[in-house]
Amino acid sequence: MADPKGFLKTTREVAERRPVEERVQDWHEVYPGSAGRALLPIITEQAGRCMDCGIPFCHQGCPLGNIIPEWNDLVWRDDWQAAIERLHATNNFPEFTGRLCPAPCETACVLGINQPAVTIKNVEVSIIDKAWESGYVVPQPPEWLSGRTVAVIGSGPAGLAAAQQLTRAGHTVAVYERADKPGGLLRYGIPEFKMEKQHLDRRLEQMKREGTVFRSGVEVGSGALTGSALKDRYDAVVLAMGATVPRDLPVPGRELKGIHQAMEFLPQANRVALGEEVADQIRADGKHVVIIGGGDTGADCLGTSTRQGAASITQLEIMPEPPEDRPAGQPWPTYPMIFRVSSAHEEAGERVYSVSTKRFLGDEAGNVRALELVDVRFEEGRLVEIEGTEREIPADLVLFAMGFLGPEGPGLVEQLGVELDPRSNVVRDDDYMSSVEGVFVAGDAGRGQSLIVWAIAEGRAAASAVDKYLTGSTTLPSPIPPTARPVVV
Repeated sequence: MADPKGFLKTTREVAERRPVEERVQDWHEVYPGSAGRALLPIITEQAGRCMDCGIPFCHQGCPLGNIIPEWNDLVWRDDWQAAIERLHATNNFPEFTGRLCPAPCETACVLGINQPAVTIKNVEVSIIDKAWESGYVVPQPPEWLSGRTVAVIGSGPAGLAAAQQLTRAGHTVAVYERADKPGGLLRYGIPEFKMEKQHLDRRLEQMKREGTVFRSGVEVGSGALTGSALKDRYDAVVLAMGATVPRDLPVPGRELKGIHQAMEFLPQANRVALGEEVADQIRADGKHVVIIGGGDTGADCLGTSTRQGAASITQLEIMPEPPEDRPAGQPWPTYPMIFRVSSAHEEAGERVYSVSTKRFLGDEAGNVRALELVDVRFEEGRLVEIEGTEREIPADLVLFAMGFLGPEGPGLVEQLGVELDPRSNVVRDDDYMSSVEGVFVAGDAGRGQSLIVWAIAEGRAAASAVDKYLTGSTTLPSPIPPTARPVVV
């Protein structure tokens, strides 16, 4: 193990972020230099807090099955090259998860039963950032080609993981992305201050050198490349287009101008932050911004609105404010619903809980000017309005960040004729195959909206299933079955 007394003598410590007044003036990551570099002075001792417990529940908390105690020990011993080899054995893209994953591994840490958990996510990002700087991350092209071809639809984390695994197994893989550049939500949904796109671009360059082909600006299912044409051209197809149908809020006044989905607002802001020009950009400058939805997407809208110079920002959540500590009904090692503060919440904005939007109010020009809210509470398992709590709050820009329903039905999904479940996700069997022979499904398109770590795990597992389908056997790892779910009570 690492330091045998590390968890007894060392307290949990995280890297300091840049001062708020400095970081809100730019779009760079909130840590000085990079997350991994900022952590280097403290990460050896933090890795030494790992107990190397007999049954490491962090393995169960992580769907990738990351061998966490082993690379904690290697970091403590200053063996960074071995650490990245052990980390890459289970995770294709630790620079993504080390920045974006909410770290269910940490809530499952055995030390976390009665002490602050090991900073597993921080150790992870330190390993990969150090590995890139040291030249330990190199292309791994296949030694031979199988002669089989695979199309991966979607270049988010699930699609990229599937593509990299299948390319390394010797198959000829083409990744289709309807946006102008690959990356999916990693590129245009995640703000630059959470993950600078240089981390994505250098990983894509590695994949290109390994042999993966990227075809951007192509919407499969429209034009000549229909679902049937795709099946005729490739030996296997992996659907990894994500769950992109956003939840809406059909209340009176929804038609007013100034009300937008988060994924209308964030991609435009990301493009501008990267130096691109966007016509008729939705902006928060000088406006009273209201964000409906209290999750990560809402926090992304909050941080973006802060950097654009919003006059005020209010984030609404229909659920009650979660407690500071783990609730009794959500015991270790489950992922608890507790009050969390992201970097964006440190910077600006007000969070309001247990409220529901009754209607949007507009001005004479048809622009939204306010929201009418009402407090709600749970009674007999359902939310009910509290009489006499109706009130208005100003709103010049309203952003919906309420999650997503499933993949888009019109186009490719309809053309392929794959079966859908009641929640509009693509049905798949135990081998990630849809109801159509040779068409596989990975990530949110089959699971529903989930976490980046689940998407990568599904991409790796689906790649294993595709490889077996094409060749009759496989040596690729399969971390999770499609029925796997997070540890809950």
